[in-house]
Amino acid sequence: MTVSPPRTDDRLPAISGHQPALDGVRAVAALAVLVFHVAASIGMLTAKDGASSWLLSRGEIGVPIFFALSGLLLYRPWAAAALGLRPPPGTRNYLWKRALRLLPAYWALVVACMLLYGRDHLGDVLGWFELLTLTYSYDPNPWWNDYLGPKGMGQIWSLTVEAAFYVALPPLAALLARWARRGTDVGDRARRLLWGLAGCAAVSVGYTFFSVYLSGNPAWTGLWLPRYLIWFAIGMALAVVSVWAHADPGPVRRLCRTVAESWGMCWTAAVLLYCVSATPLTGDSRLVTVDPWTTQLHLVLYGLVALFLIAPPALAPAGHPGITRIMGNRVMSYLGKISYSVFLWQFVVIYGWLGLLGRPPFTGTFLIDLPVCAALTVAVAALSFHLIEEPARRIRLGPLPARAGAGWLRTQPFRRGRSTGGDRG
Repeated sequence: MTVSPPRTDDRLPAISGHQPALDGVRAVAALAVLVFHVAASIGMLTAKDGASSWLLSRGEIGVPIFFALSGLLLYRPWAAAALGLRPPPGTRNYLWKRALRLLPAYWALVVACMLLYGRDHLGDVLGWFELLTLTYSYDPNPWWNDYLGPKGMGQIWSLTVEAAFYVALPPLAALLARWARRGTDVGDRARRLLWGLAGCAAVSVGYTFFSVYLSGNPAWTGLWLPRYLIWFAIGMALAVVSVWAHADPGPVRRLCRTVAESWGMCWTAAVLLYCVSATPLTGDSRLVTVDPWTTQLHLVLYGLVALFLIAPPALAPAGHPGITRIMGNRVMSYLGKISYSVFLWQFVVIYGWLGLLGRPPFTGTFLIDLPVCAALTVAVAALSFHLIEEPARRIRLGPLPARAGAGWLRTQPFRRGRSTGGDRG
């Protein structure tokens, strides 16, 4: 099969190569989670004594942002394949890259936390297996008696959801592509993909009701992928729209340009929606809360925040001046690169800092503790990134079968009955 290189158009969304602005969005998510955990550790979120407490209590917004980013970046090649614009990516290589991205630095965290906080359970083979494979969230009775994870790893519950999405994406992409193949042209296929992703969002809503009313253990079943599929679907929908714009000169291109040029308005909307989510109207904090009103409202509000934050850089052309200046500058881009390690090591740093001061739980001064913990976390994360993450990503799986033209997009419109890379999706 011969795949033609695409026509260049510097006004189309950037759908390949490194996008510094998306690194910046990832940095925002990681820092939001860090601020949230520092505030929680010193007792600011339990007091609820003012606007600052409520605003800080929604720092968990970083989780839906991370999930939507994963949906956008990982599904884009499959979206292009479903539209007949390129061959589908190889599943084996994809899973290998995802494993190298997640596991080495995470395994270092597991070892550190077990040595620091779990020495009494070093001989627990099942516990080690569940932690190292990111399957502990499916055990209803772990030895640490906390559904979020052992000490130092309370944030890792979201990583178990992320890992589940990584595994589920290839078959989910195949199902969506099979549904899309019934379309008569590229636009029809794209619309079918979007309807399929709307169905994925509906799964989240239905599953949330199940986990609250029928599961018998909503705090446990509320940590599984179906609950959060709506946030991944938001990113996947942006992937479809961005790829669709390369294949269809119609209204979808104008939509992408409008969103990209309205980045200030979109980000203002994201901030306002975040403030709304921080009001007492939306209920108590915690993504794993078991109140049905709060859970459903958070799914929608947090998803909208992620959508308005990510959409401008996702649909903008490469090097967009305003977006790049704010989200893609050197500082934000670097923080985004090390954001995974920032996410991993923050609790170890927070507990180490509080232990060094000999301070009792839920006490401290936010304006002092946050800068110190942030600086220390970034320093540890930089070491983890350069010593563990970067070397691990260079490991090769071995010779892989060549996929002709996998790096290019087709520009010819899809015709029914014509064999294209997308037909094999």
